[in-house]
Amino acid sequence: MDLNDTLFERARRSIPGGVNSPVRAFRAVGGTPRFVQRAQGAYFWDANGKRHIDYIGSWGPMILGHGHPGVVEAVQKAVLDGFSFGAPTEREVELAEEILSLVPSMDMVRLVSSGTEAAMSAIRLARGATGRSKLIKFEGCYHGHADALLVKAGSGLATFGNPTSAGVPPEVVQHTLVLEYNNVAQLEEAFALHGADIACLMIEPIAGNMNFVRASVPFMKRCRELCTQHGALLVFDEVMTGFRVALGGAQSVYAKAIAGFRPDLTVMGKVIGGGMPLAAFGGPRAVMEQLAPLGPVYQAGTLSGNPVATACGLATLREIRKPGFFDALSARTRSLADGLSAAAKFEGVAFSADCQGGMFGFFLLDALPQNYPAVMKSDGAKFNTLFHGLLDRGIYIAPALYEAGFVSAAHSDADIAETISMAREVFTLLAK
Repeated sequence: MDLNDTLFERARRSIPGGVNSPVRAFRAVGGTPRFVQRAQGAYFWDANGKRHIDYIGSWGPMILGHGHPGVVEAVQKAVLDGFSFGAPTEREVELAEEILSLVPSMDMVRLVSSGTEAAMSAIRLARGATGRSKLIKFEGCYHGHADALLVKAGSGLATFGNPTSAGVPPEVVQHTLVLEYNNVAQLEEAFALHGADIACLMIEPIAGNMNFVRASVPFMKRCRELCTQHGALLVFDEVMTGFRVALGGAQSVYAKAIAGFRPDLTVMGKVIGGGMPLAAFGGPRAVMEQLAPLGPVYQAGTLSGNPVATACGLATLREIRKPGFFDALSARTRSLADGLSAAAKFEGVAFSADCQGGMFGFFLLDALPQNYPAVMKSDGAKFNTLFHGLLDRGIYIAPALYEAGFVSAAHSDADIAETISMAREVFTLLAK
């Protein structure tokens, strides 16, 4: 008897779809989701006791791997002092100071409980600070499930987006303009048409919900120039990339290529919570002081700055800032991406891969796509075969074609080698 099947059937009787977040349901790839029993290091064990090498790591937060001793100790100590107070603690100040010390673009930061909450609040702050209503986002970028962000591209550049979820009235997304990622011409035309009304441009600098697609340096440079020229705020959604692709986040990667580059606001999550519900948004003092209780932009949260979550996040950040951490993580991730590419090439399978820090992505395409329409050309049926082939062999990647993967410090060279070996076996099937 497969206990995953049993649990899934039981879950579907009490939880919509049997899951508490849609992608976990395996709807895109078919089959039964794995119910995790426990996790340690680079692995988790499912309900049947089968071990899997884990490349989603709770969708990014577990950069140290599961159950890191220093993080576990910090959390255990925090729990003994209390779960939640609804009042300030020294630890949330320490975490804020730690974040600010690593991200020069931010003078102040507000802690919240989820990436969706952080992105939603950053947009409200941008609108309040600028007195404008419109915002730009890009097709294929995901910024959480706030109503104004559940939107797809309209029929033309002058038209605003259409809701992609039931329950979102068209008037809620009427101020959201959706453009093609890495398309400079569309970007320039959008600002020419609407520049005086745009409060902010929000972007995933490395889009992890198109699998892994980088914003080109010329495109990012133009985003910065146009926001500055028109008085709009450039908002970096680093929920996924923050402290994952580099110690200073993706913005530090672009700062090396673009002189003086920095975003106006930054949204963060995942790694800063170390696996617990914690996120943040921050920016210059003049903008952040528009937030209540200092300014007119309201934002609040009962569990914001939760003492157990901040303990987890603080311990995680102190580990990843140790000398050599990102050099080692980047090298291991690169060895995975290059090894998978070589294995696919040997078997004659169309494949392309990219990575940065501890984040990677791949496509069953000959070349890396630059935007969502190109991503959509990837072969979904072959991906499903690849996913299940790896799953059967104890390798767990995202159960969706359009999600990035993550390597942790706990992944060993042997784990990487085993993954590449198993992938090559599956590539042999795909080549037939």
